[in-house]
Amino acid sequence: MVPHSNTPQGDAAPPSTIKTQVLIIGGGATGTGLARDLALRGVHCVLAEKEDINAGASGANHGLLHSGARYVASDIEAAGECRVEGELLKRLAPHCIEETGGFFVAVEGDNEQYVADFPQMCAACGILSKEIDIPTALELEPALSNRLIAVHQVADASIDPFRLSLENIAHAQQLGAVFLRDTAVVSFRRRNGYVDSALLRNRKTGEETTVIPDQVVNAAGAWAGYVASLADIHIDMIYSKGTLLVTQNRLTQRVINRLRPATDADILVPGGTVSILGTTSVRVASPEGIRPTVEEVDLIIDQGAAMAPVLESTRYIRAYAGVRPLFGSQQSGGDRTVSRGFALLDHMDSGINNFISITGGKLTTFRLMAEKTADLVCRRLGNSSPCLTGTQPLPKTEFSQWTEPGLAPKLWLKRRDPTDSLLCECDMVPKSAVESIAGRLSRSGRRADLSALALRSRIGKGPCQGAYCSVRVAAHMYDIGILQGNHGLPQLRDFLRERWLGQHPLLWDLPLAQSELMQAIHCGFFGIEQESITGVE
Repeated sequence: MVPHSNTPQGDAAPPSTIKTQVLIIGGGATGTGLARDLALRGVHCVLAEKEDINAGASGANHGLLHSGARYVASDIEAAGECRVEGELLKRLAPHCIEETGGFFVAVEGDNEQYVADFPQMCAACGILSKEIDIPTALELEPALSNRLIAVHQVADASIDPFRLSLENIAHAQQLGAVFLRDTAVVSFRRRNGYVDSALLRNRKTGEETTVIPDQVVNAAGAWAGYVASLADIHIDMIYSKGTLLVTQNRLTQRVINRLRPATDADILVPGGTVSILGTTSVRVASPEGIRPTVEEVDLIIDQGAAMAPVLESTRYIRAYAGVRPLFGSQQSGGDRTVSRGFALLDHMDSGINNFISITGGKLTTFRLMAEKTADLVCRRLGNSSPCLTGTQPLPKTEFSQWTEPGLAPKLWLKRRDPTDSLLCECDMVPKSAVESIAGRLSRSGRRADLSALALRSRIGKGPCQGAYCSVRVAAHMYDIGILQGNHGLPQLRDFLRERWLGQHPLLWDLPLAQSELMQAIHCGFFGIEQESITGVE
C-alpha cells in the first residue's frame, strides 16, 4: 500500500482525515521503536500520543539497561531477553548508552543461599557474572557499605530513555512516518470484524482527525486496557506503581544492585551527573494521578542506605513515580512475582481482525517487542520485508542530543559565542540549544511549548528544578516569537506544577530551602498563582 497523497509528513498539523497502513497508539519506547521498525520495512504508519514522548513508564524508570541478572531467579525468560537485547543495543545505539557495568552486592543479613546460588542462576541464563573480592569492590566504589559479604560483577549499563525514543521517532519520521503528539484516541468504529476508523483529538487545540488504518496497534503501556476498551476489548492489566529518587550528584560509577530477590530500593543507577535510586512496587487501581509519597521516599532511603550509607545524607533533588504495565489478573499475588515478559495479543478471539495490543515488558526489551509486533502486522499486510532494527544502527541526530547530561556545557564552551548566554545554569543549557529544539518542532508544524522544550533537553532537571530557568526560557521564547501575549503564563504554571510534584515528598533540609526560594520567586515576586494578571484570564 502506497501512502495516500493527503498523508502528512513529520508531526505537522494533520488534515481532517488520514489513510494509513498502521495506526500506533502510544509514544513510549515500544511505540516509537515499532514506528521505526515498520518504516524500515516500507510500511506507512501514524503514531498518536496523548501527551508527548515517554509520558508513561518509558519516561519514569531507572534508565537501567538490564544485563538480565535481576531476573535470574524469578523470570528466566525475561532474564534471557534482557541479556540478548542489552548486548544488541550496546552495539546499535551506543550514543544512548553509558556502559557503566554493574555490581550485585550482598550485605550482612542477606540470604546467603541466594548469594551462593547467584552465579549458577546467571550461568543458566547465559549471563556472565564474576565475583569481585570486597576490598577491590570498595576501592572501585567507595560509596558501598563496609558490611558487604559478597560482590558480583555483571554487564548492566545506563541508558537515556528519552534520547532513545526521540531517535527512534526521528528516524521513523525521516522514512515517512507521522507523529501526532498531544493527540488522544477518542473512539474506534468497528464494522464487519474490523476497526475501520479511529477518531483522534488534539488535547490542546481540540482539533479532531479521523484515521483510516489497515491495522491498529495498541502500544499504550499502562493505558493499554483503556485503549482496548474503546474497541470493546478486555485486557487483564495489573498496575504496579514504582517510585524513584534523583540525587544531586553521581554517587557511583557503576549500577549497584542488591544481591537478593527483587524487592524495594535495591537498585542505584548512575545517569550522567546524577544517580537514581529505587524502586517500590505498589498495586494501584489506575495509572492516572500517580505521584510519589513521603512514606515511599523514607522507605527507599532507609533500604538503599544498607548497600550505600551515603544515601542517608546525600541531597535528593526530585522524586518521581511511574506505573509498570503488567499483563495479568488483578487477583495475582505480589506484583514482584508477575512476569516482566511482554504479551502480544492479536484479539482475533474478540472478533477484531486488525487490532493488536503489545504490553508488559521492559525498556531493555523494547526493540524485541517492536520486532515481534511488526512481524505480526506485516504478516497481516502481506509484507515479507525482514526486520532491520536488529542489524541497522540507530541514527544519531543533533535534534535529540540535548537530553544527554553534560553535553550542553561541552558544546557551549566549544562555540565560545559571547552572545549565546545560558538559560539554565544547573545544566548549562544555552539559548542555541533552545532555538535548535524549537526550530525543529516548528519545522514539523507544531509550535514549541515549555514542556516540550524541557523534555528534549536538560531544562529544569538540575538542583533548582526550574526555579530560574523556567522564567529565562519563557522570556527567550517571547524574544524569538514563540510566545505572545499571555500565553506563557499557563505554560509556566504547568511546568512548575509538574516540578512541584517531584519536590513535595522531599521537603527537608536543602530541598525545603530551595522550595521556599522557588515560592518566593514565582508566587511572591511574579504572582503566577493568580488567576488574572494584567486583566487577562
